[in-house]
Amino acid sequence: MQQRLPSLLARPVAFGHRGAKAHERENTLGSFALALRLGATGLESDVWMTADGVAVLDHDGIVLQGLRKKPIGELRRDQLPAHMPTLADLVEAQTGEWHLSLDLKDPSAGAEVVKVVAGLRPALLERLWLCHPSLDELTRLQADVVPGVRLVHSTRLKRLTTGPERHAAVLAERGVHAMNMHYTDWTGGLVTLFHRFDRLAMSWDLQFEPQLRDAVRMGCDAVFSDFVDRMMDVVTDELGAA
Repeated sequence: MQQRLPSLLARPVAFGHRGAKAHERENTLGSFALALRLGATGLESDVWMTADGVAVLDHDGIVLQGLRKKPIGELRRDQLPAHMPTLADLVEAQTGEWHLSLDLKDPSAGAEVVKVVAGLRPALLERLWLCHPSLDELTRLQADVVPGVRLVHSTRLKRLTTGPERHAAVLAERGVHAMNMHYTDWTGGLVTLFHRFDRLAMSWDLQFEPQLRDAVRMGCDAVFSDFVDRMMDVVTDELGAA
């Protein structure tokens, strides 16, 4: 069993992936609400921009209209399915203190996300995580973010062009706060390495109890799961009730 290692946070953030994907239709207000009711301390989604400049939450970014599939970016908000929420819908619908992790799928999405959150719930900015696979895009985002917002490099270990230690140093130099990788990429030693540079370690696709338990024990600062009930059972078992 994985040795218990410390997290940089007092308690890892437990993100419901696309809400409570295993329990409810993903990326809907109902799914997000259920994730929080089941105990998740964070919500995760992908954010896209419509043709009329509205930030919406969806995974694929493609909408079926008749027999044709169209990118969200080519459609207005009023042309999208009713179940697809805007970012504003989510921010306004859910109360309490929860984290929000968003994969940015459009070059202009980062600035719009910060604008929407700042306008509707400024306190959420300190629990906002903006994720992107490009370090250059994250660096450009710095002009749009405000103190407290966390920038996250989402990638895979095999895609790093340098060794993990150098990459952690680059994240620190560029002001990128966290590294987000698939759970199979992380080891306790790798989490500790990123922690040495004061960078947070985030682990996704944790669907089963052994995976979740290992991630919590190796000191990951955030975990993502479709199965919110399993995730919260493990977090509570390992760390006690919040």
